Amino acid sequence: MNSQTVLIIGGGLGLLLLVVGLAMTFLGERSVVEERLGRYAEGQVVSTSGAEAKKPRGSIIADYLERAGEGSDLFANISRDLARADLKLRPAEYVAVIVISIFAFGVIGFIISYSMIFAFVGMIVGAFVPRMYVKRQEKGRLKKFDNQLSDMLNLTVNGLRAGFSTLQALEAVSRELPPPINDEFHRVVQEMQLGIPMEDALDHLLRRINSEDLDLVITAINVQREVGGNLAEILDSISFTIRERVRIKGEIAALTAQGSATAWVISAMPVILTALLFLINRDYIMQFFNPETRSCGIPLITLAAIMVITGFIATQKIVDIDI
Repeated sequence: MNSQTVLIIGGGLGLLLLVVGLAMTFLGERSVVEERLGRYAEGQVVSTSGAEAKKPRGSIIADYLERAGEGSDLFANISRDLARADLKLRPAEYVAVIVISIFAFGVIGFIISYSMIFAFVGMIVGAFVPRMYVKRQEKGRLKKFDNQLSDMLNLTVNGLRAGFSTLQALEAVSRELPPPINDEFHRVVQEMQLGIPMEDALDHLLRRINSEDLDLVITAINVQREVGGNLAEILDSISFTIRERVRIKGEIAALTAQGSATAWVISAMPVILTALLFLINRDYIMQFFNPETRSCGIPLITLAAIMVITGFIATQKIVDIDI
């Protein structure tokens, strides 16, 4: 191992340590307002004396990004996605995480291959990794919420039939059911207790949870408050509809699981084979990037990647059946 290799590896590791340190700084920040609201929600006393009254020193980069993007549609969409994924990050911190991910994956790609081409590919991958993680968290949380919605409706219906008000029934939901549905309805109850109208509190819930079933429930509650009627009977009918929809979704997921798994396996095979060939016979793979052959090799690799991605997306669309 020559001195140049040692220098490259050492510089890469140093940059990675710097990236990890910045990431921990961004992810560890929490505003005083959020801390106080959290303590108030948990029934704790908020103290303004001593170290707790001091505002924690924020990151200069995160604060600059926050000021630059404040009020923009981009930051509004990022804030909405982070809320749906239940990630305690500000939009500026999320943008900083994307930048860190780009540099980190670029360094990793360069350390593995000593090639700027692989470093560039790593940077592209790093740009999409945080977004994929947020979407995965959002999808998993939405699935849990939808699966708990029928139990929430049953508990609400039983409370209404027992003589509870709508607020008392929702408060029982926030106490009795597991996360994430209890956290969301606990927030709804808190907003209503602070004087926010029920329609607005439920609308805020729908912004945080992009669920069609929840939209149906909220619409039914709002219509009942306008025109009257037996809310318990309405919610009971909706609960039956949601349970049947969840059951049918489960059956369809079981029937389409093979097609979805096949898409993942077939799409991953070219990537895995390329990685194995690169480790076993690097010169063979690097023929695509040599100065004499790159004019043909790079377009071929690009075309192959586009075809693999297109096939994967098409297969996923075929097996994704809406109910």
